[in-house]
Amino acid sequence: MRVVQMLRERRLPCVLVTVISVRGHSPRDAGAKMVVSRDGAWGTVGGGNLEMVATNQARALLATAASEPEVLEFALSDKALYQQAVQCCGGQVKVLLEPLPVVPSVAIFGIGHVGLELARILARHDLELHLVDSRPDQLEPSRLSVLDDAEAGVHVHQVPVLPELVIGELPPGTHVLVMTHDHAEDAALCDAALRNGQLATIGLIGSHAKWARFRHTLAADGNSAEAIDTITTPIGLADLPGKEPAVIAVSVAAWLLQQFVAERISAEA
Repeated sequence: MRVVQMLRERRLPCVLVTVISVRGHSPRDAGAKMVVSRDGAWGTVGGGNLEMVATNQARALLATAASEPEVLEFALSDKALYQQAVQCCGGQVKVLLEPLPVVPSVAIFGIGHVGLELARILARHDLELHLVDSRPDQLEPSRLSVLDDAEAGVHVHQVPVLPELVIGELPPGTHVLVMTHDHAEDAALCDAALRNGQLATIGLIGSHAKWARFRHTLAADGNSAEAIDTITTPIGLADLPGKEPAVIAVSVAAWLLQQFVAERISAEA
């Protein structure tokens, strides 16, 4: 259902409700679906008591951040106990509730050698992946064809000027990775990311000398020392050395996966 993709892109959790079996008469056949969020619902599994109970239980799952699916059984008889309303179609219905949690969102600014290698790794994971570059040739379909079998939702942003404007378009909680071909562009992106205030992490590729210059520039632009310290640089695993693009990409991807685990643990808590 398209609404699932819409909610996913907005980083809103939901529950997919599906009629999985029907015996006798029921308002909808097996396969009927609806989507329930904390404050909305789309589609229908039959209305009445069945749908109201399924909706309430779906929202209970969302309230507890439950991840395991759940099956509800309904007897559509006037002799059955009802929580909401009488529904006497005469059949029996099983409904599956599948929580669809918020998946991680990652934005890579700079799809050069390292950026593309990193995109190839992250595309194998269930997440929303934003690819941003000011050089149109880096985002040519032929170059990005290595992502054609991606499990991730891939979003390509071609921005010949002011790529930092994309920062404001990213979903809240996005992990931003800055690794463009231009240090001036990197600095502008870091500044925009700090001012956004809704990002999960900000990572910057580069040397200690580059970071020393950036700290000075970011401070001169009005960013506090505490805010500047939230930028992680260099990104990746400190104990995995190597300058080859594939090695750097693996290191950064592993670091990101650690952030995802920490996010999930925090959400469950």
